[in-house]
Amino acid sequence: MFWQQFTNWISLGAMYAMLAIGYTMVYGIIKLINFAHGEIFMCGAFFTWWFMSVFHIPLPVAALLGIMMATGLGIAVERIAYRPLRNAPRFAVVISVLGVSIFLQNMARIIWGAEFQVFEVDFGIPPLILGTVIIPFKKIFIFGTSVICMASLAVFVKKTYLGKAMRATAADWEAAEMMGINVNMVIVLTFAIGSAMAAVAGILFAVNYNSIDPYMGFNAGMKAFAAAVLGGIGNIYGAMLGGLFLGVVEGVGSAYISSMYRDAFAFGLLILALIFRPKGLLGEGKTGE
Repeated sequence: MFWQQFTNWISLGAMYAMLAIGYTMVYGIIKLINFAHGEIFMCGAFFTWWFMSVFHIPLPVAALLGIMMATGLGIAVERIAYRPLRNAPRFAVVISVLGVSIFLQNMARIIWGAEFQVFEVDFGIPPLILGTVIIPFKKIFIFGTSVICMASLAVFVKKTYLGKAMRATAADWEAAEMMGINVNMVIVLTFAIGSAMAAVAGILFAVNYNSIDPYMGFNAGMKAFAAAVLGGIGNIYGAMLGGLFLGVVEGVGSAYISSMYRDAFAFGLLILALIFRPKGLLGEGKTGE
Protein backbone atom coordinates (compact mmCIF):
# COMPACT_ATOMS: atom_id res chain seq x y z
CA MET A 1 0.00 0.00 0.00
CA PHE A 2 2.81 2.39 0.91
CA TRP A 3 4.64 1.99 -2.40
CA GLN A 4 1.40 2.26 -4.33
CA GLN A 5 0.73 5.60 -2.67
CA PHE A 6 4.35 6.66 -3.01
CA THR A 7 3.98 6.81 -6.81
CA ASN A 8 1.19 9.37 -6.32
CA TRP A 9 3.23 11.41 -3.82
CA ILE A 10 6.36 11.56 -5.96
CA SER A 11 4.45 12.60 -9.09
CA LEU A 12 2.72 15.35 -7.07
CA GLY A 13 6.08 16.48 -5.73
CA ALA A 14 7.52 16.59 -9.24
CA MET A 15 4.75 19.00 -10.30
CA TYR A 16 5.40 21.21 -7.28
CA ALA A 17 9.11 21.17 -8.12
CA MET A 18 8.47 22.28 -11.70
CA LEU A 19 6.34 25.17 -10.51
CA ALA A 20 8.74 26.10 -7.69
CA ILE A 21 11.60 26.50 -10.17
CA GLY A 22 9.94 29.54 -11.72
CA TYR A 23 9.64 31.25 -8.34
CA THR A 24 13.23 30.57 -7.42
CA MET A 25 14.66 31.60 -10.81
CA VAL A 26 12.93 34.97 -10.78
CA TYR A 27 13.92 35.59 -7.18
CA GLY A 28 17.52 34.63 -7.96
CA ILE A 29 17.70 37.30 -10.67
CA ILE A 30 15.60 40.23 -9.43
CA LYS A 31 15.11 39.36 -5.73
CA LEU A 32 11.31 39.53 -6.03
CA ILE A 33 8.58 36.90 -5.97
CA ASN A 34 6.40 36.57 -9.06
CA PHE A 35 2.97 36.21 -7.45
CA ALA A 36 1.37 35.83 -10.88
CA HIS A 37 3.33 32.62 -11.46
CA GLY A 38 0.43 30.41 -10.37
CA GLU A 39 -1.79 32.03 -13.00
CA ILE A 40 0.76 31.21 -15.72
CA PHE A 41 0.50 27.60 -14.50
CA MET A 42 -3.29 27.81 -14.82
CA CYS A 43 -3.19 29.45 -18.25
CA GLY A 44 -0.81 26.81 -19.61
CA ALA A 45 -3.37 24.13 -18.74
CA PHE A 46 -6.30 26.14 -20.12
CA PHE A 47 -4.57 27.03 -23.38
CA THR A 48 -3.79 23.36 -23.94
CA TRP A 49 -7.34 22.30 -23.08
CA TRP A 50 -8.69 24.96 -25.43
CA PHE A 51 -6.64 23.72 -28.39
CA MET A 52 -7.65 20.14 -27.64
CA SER A 53 -11.37 20.75 -27.12
CA VAL A 54 -12.07 23.45 -29.72
CA PHE A 55 -9.64 22.56 -32.50
CA HIS A 56 -9.31 18.82 -31.69
CA ILE A 57 -5.52 19.03 -31.74
CA PRO A 58 -3.64 16.06 -30.22
CA LEU A 59 -2.14 16.54 -26.76
CA PRO A 60 1.55 16.83 -27.81
CA VAL A 61 0.86 19.63 -30.32
CA ALA A 62 -1.74 21.32 -28.10
CA ALA A 63 0.68 21.22 -25.16
CA LEU A 64 3.45 22.79 -27.25
CA LEU A 65 1.13 25.58 -28.36
CA GLY A 66 -0.15 26.06 -24.81
CA ILE A 67 3.40 26.30 -23.45
CA MET A 68 4.32 28.86 -26.10
CA MET A 69 1.30 31.02 -25.28
CA ALA A 70 1.90 30.78 -21.53
CA THR A 71 5.55 31.69 -22.07
CA GLY A 72 4.50 34.76 -24.02
CA LEU A 73 2.12 35.65 -21.21
CA GLY A 74 4.94 35.34 -18.67
CA ILE A 75 7.12 37.66 -20.75
CA ALA A 76 4.22 40.13 -20.90
CA VAL A 77 3.95 40.05 -17.09
CA GLU A 78 7.62 41.02 -16.82
CA ARG A 79 7.22 43.80 -19.36
CA ILE A 80 4.02 45.23 -17.86
CA ALA A 81 4.27 44.60 -14.12
CA TYR A 82 8.00 44.46 -13.38
CA ARG A 83 10.12 46.47 -15.80
CA PRO A 84 8.34 49.86 -15.39
CA LEU A 85 8.64 49.50 -11.60
CA ARG A 86 12.16 48.11 -11.45
CA ASN A 87 13.44 51.09 -9.46
CA ALA A 88 10.24 51.60 -7.47
CA PRO A 89 9.77 50.48 -3.85
CA ARG A 90 9.29 46.74 -3.57
CA PHE A 91 5.82 47.17 -2.10
CA ALA A 92 4.68 48.84 -5.34
CA VAL A 93 5.97 45.90 -7.38
CA VAL A 94 4.21 43.39 -5.14
CA ILE A 95 0.90 45.24 -5.51
CA SER A 96 1.40 45.41 -9.28
CA VAL A 97 2.00 41.68 -9.61
CA LEU A 98 -0.89 40.78 -7.29
CA GLY A 99 -3.07 42.92 -9.54
CA VAL A 100 -1.89 40.96 -12.58
CA SER A 101 -2.65 37.71 -10.74
CA ILE A 102 -6.22 38.77 -9.95
CA PHE A 103 -6.68 40.07 -13.50
CA LEU A 104 -5.58 36.76 -15.05
CA GLN A 105 -7.83 34.76 -12.73
CA ASN A 106 -10.87 36.80 -13.68
CA MET A 107 -10.03 36.87 -17.38
CA ALA A 108 -9.85 33.07 -17.34
CA ARG A 109 -13.19 32.96 -15.54
CA ILE A 110 -14.79 35.28 -18.11
CA ILE A 111 -13.34 33.47 -21.13
CA TRP A 112 -13.65 29.83 -20.04
CA GLY A 113 -16.19 29.99 -17.24
CA ALA A 114 -15.88 29.55 -13.49
CA GLU A 115 -16.81 25.88 -13.43
CA PHE A 116 -14.43 22.94 -13.66
CA GLN A 117 -13.51 21.80 -17.16
CA VAL A 118 -12.82 18.15 -17.93
CA PHE A 119 -9.27 17.48 -19.14
CA GLU A 120 -9.54 13.90 -20.30
CA VAL A 121 -6.46 12.24 -21.78
CA ASP A 122 -6.29 8.56 -22.71
CA PHE A 123 -2.74 7.43 -23.41
CA GLY A 124 -3.91 3.94 -24.35
CA ILE A 125 -0.90 2.38 -22.62
CA PRO A 126 -1.39 -0.27 -19.90
CA PRO A 127 -0.07 0.39 -16.39
CA LEU A 128 3.30 -0.85 -15.20
CA ILE A 129 2.98 -3.70 -12.69
CA LEU A 130 5.81 -4.24 -10.22
CA GLY A 131 4.77 -6.99 -7.85
CA THR A 132 1.76 -5.66 -5.98
CA VAL A 133 2.35 -2.08 -7.13
CA ILE A 134 0.34 -0.89 -10.13
CA ILE A 135 1.66 2.34 -11.65
CA PRO A 136 -0.67 4.02 -14.18
CA PHE A 137 1.14 5.26 -17.26
CA LYS A 138 0.09 8.85 -16.59
CA LYS A 139 2.10 8.78 -13.33
CA ILE A 140 5.14 7.60 -15.27
CA PHE A 141 4.49 10.28 -17.88
CA ILE A 142 4.22 13.02 -15.24
CA PHE A 143 7.36 12.03 -13.37
CA GLY A 144 9.38 11.31 -16.52
CA THR A 145 8.43 14.62 -18.15
CA SER A 146 9.30 16.51 -14.97
CA VAL A 147 12.69 14.83 -14.65
CA ILE A 148 13.54 15.52 -18.30
CA CYS A 149 12.55 19.20 -17.99
CA MET A 150 14.45 19.72 -14.74
CA ALA A 151 17.55 17.91 -15.99
CA SER A 152 17.50 19.92 -19.23
CA LEU A 153 17.24 23.15 -17.26
CA ALA A 154 20.17 22.16 -15.02
CA VAL A 155 22.34 21.46 -18.08
CA PHE A 156 21.25 24.70 -19.74
CA VAL A 157 22.09 26.83 -16.71
CA LYS A 158 25.43 25.13 -16.09
CA LYS A 159 26.77 24.57 -19.59
CA THR A 160 25.43 27.20 -22.02
CA TYR A 161 26.47 30.82 -22.57
CA LEU A 162 22.96 32.06 -21.75
CA GLY A 163 22.91 29.99 -18.59
CA LYS A 164 26.22 31.48 -17.51
CA ALA A 165 24.84 34.94 -18.26
CA MET A 166 21.89 34.20 -15.98
CA ARG A 167 24.22 33.10 -13.19
CA ALA A 168 26.40 36.18 -13.65
CA THR A 169 23.38 38.50 -13.54
CA ALA A 170 22.11 36.79 -10.40
CA ALA A 171 25.51 37.29 -8.76
CA ASP A 172 26.01 40.98 -9.66
CA TRP A 173 23.96 43.08 -12.08
CA GLU A 174 26.49 45.85 -12.48
CA ALA A 175 29.44 43.54 -13.03
CA ALA A 176 27.42 41.55 -15.57
CA GLU A 177 26.61 44.73 -17.51
CA MET A 178 30.27 45.75 -17.46
CA MET A 179 31.12 42.38 -18.99
CA GLY A 180 28.73 43.09 -21.87
CA ILE A 181 25.76 41.03 -20.71
CA ASN A 182 22.35 42.39 -21.67
CA VAL A 183 20.64 42.27 -18.28
CA ASN A 184 17.17 43.04 -19.68
CA MET A 185 17.50 40.11 -22.06
CA VAL A 186 18.56 37.82 -19.22
CA ILE A 187 15.56 38.86 -17.12
CA VAL A 188 13.18 38.22 -20.03
CA LEU A 189 14.84 34.83 -20.60
CA THR A 190 14.40 33.98 -16.92
CA PHE A 191 10.70 34.81 -17.02
CA ALA A 192 10.32 32.85 -20.26
CA ILE A 193 11.95 29.70 -18.89
CA GLY A 194 10.11 29.94 -15.57
CA SER A 195 6.78 30.44 -17.37
CA ALA A 196 7.42 27.50 -19.68
CA MET A 197 8.16 25.27 -16.69
CA ALA A 198 4.98 26.51 -14.98
CA ALA A 199 2.94 25.76 -18.12
CA VAL A 200 4.33 22.23 -18.29
CA ALA A 201 3.49 21.78 -14.61
CA GLY A 202 -0.06 23.02 -15.27
CA ILE A 203 -0.54 20.55 -18.11
CA LEU A 204 0.81 17.69 -15.98
CA PHE A 205 -1.52 18.77 -13.15
CA ALA A 206 -4.47 18.64 -15.56
CA VAL A 207 -3.42 15.20 -16.82
CA ASN A 208 -3.14 13.95 -13.24
CA TYR A 209 -6.49 15.24 -11.95
CA ASN A 210 -8.45 15.27 -15.24
CA SER A 211 -9.92 18.70 -14.51
CA ILE A 212 -8.96 22.37 -14.48
CA ASP A 213 -10.49 25.61 -13.18
CA PRO A 214 -9.55 29.32 -13.19
CA TYR A 215 -8.48 29.25 -9.53
CA MET A 216 -6.27 26.16 -9.68
CA GLY A 217 -3.13 28.29 -9.86
CA PHE A 218 -3.55 29.99 -6.50
CA ASN A 219 -3.36 26.96 -4.23
CA ALA A 220 -0.75 25.18 -6.34
CA GLY A 221 1.26 28.38 -6.61
CA MET A 222 1.31 28.94 -2.86
CA LYS A 223 2.45 25.36 -2.27
CA ALA A 224 5.15 25.70 -4.92
CA PHE A 225 6.29 28.91 -3.25
CA ALA A 226 6.46 26.97 0.01
CA ALA A 227 8.55 24.33 -1.79
CA ALA A 228 10.92 27.00 -3.12
CA VAL A 229 11.39 28.45 0.37
CA LEU A 230 11.77 24.97 1.85
CA GLY A 231 14.51 24.05 -0.60
CA GLY A 232 16.24 27.43 -0.44
CA ILE A 233 14.84 30.40 -2.35
CA GLY A 234 17.09 31.29 -5.28
CA ASN A 235 18.50 27.76 -5.46
CA ILE A 236 17.24 25.75 -8.45
CA TYR A 237 18.26 22.40 -7.00
CA GLY A 238 16.69 23.43 -3.71
CA ALA A 239 13.40 24.09 -5.51
CA MET A 240 13.54 20.62 -7.05
CA LEU A 241 14.26 18.96 -3.71
CA GLY A 242 11.72 21.12 -1.86
CA GLY A 243 8.96 20.26 -4.35
CA LEU A 244 9.58 16.53 -4.13
CA PHE A 245 9.81 16.64 -0.33
CA LEU A 246 6.64 18.71 -0.04
CA GLY A 247 4.71 16.31 -2.27
CA VAL A 248 5.75 13.33 -0.13
CA VAL A 249 4.96 15.09 3.17
CA GLU A 250 1.55 16.20 1.91
CA GLY A 251 0.81 12.71 0.62
CA VAL A 252 1.88 10.98 3.83
CA GLY A 253 -0.18 13.38 5.93
CA SER A 254 -3.24 12.91 3.73
CA ALA A 255 -2.94 9.12 3.69
CA TYR A 256 -2.16 8.47 7.34
CA ILE A 257 -3.74 11.42 9.19
CA SER A 258 -6.51 13.12 7.18
CA SER A 259 -6.89 14.35 3.62
CA MET A 260 -8.91 17.29 5.00
CA TYR A 261 -5.67 18.83 6.27
CA ARG A 262 -3.48 18.29 3.22
CA ASP A 263 -2.98 22.04 2.73
CA ALA A 264 -2.20 22.43 6.43
CA PHE A 265 0.62 19.89 6.13
CA ALA A 266 2.23 21.85 3.30
CA PHE A 267 2.06 25.24 4.97
CA GLY A 268 2.89 23.79 8.38
CA LEU A 269 6.08 22.44 6.85
CA LEU A 270 6.83 25.91 5.50
CA ILE A 271 6.38 27.43 8.96
CA LEU A 272 8.74 24.87 10.49
CA ALA A 273 11.31 25.54 7.77
CA LEU A 274 11.14 29.29 8.36
CA ILE A 275 11.59 28.78 12.10
CA PHE A 276 14.34 26.16 12.16
CA ARG A 277 16.04 26.54 8.77
CA PRO A 278 15.07 29.88 7.19
CA LYS A 279 17.66 29.50 4.40
CA GLY A 280 16.12 26.22 3.25
CA LEU A 281 17.34 22.65 2.98
CA LEU A 282 20.14 23.49 0.55
CA GLY A 283 20.56 27.11 1.58
CA GLU A 284 19.77 30.26 -0.38
CA GLY A 285 21.71 30.59 -3.59
CA LYS A 286 21.99 32.33 -6.90
CA THR A 287 20.25 30.95 -9.96
CA GLY A 288 22.06 27.86 -11.10
CA GLU A 289 23.86 27.12 -7.83
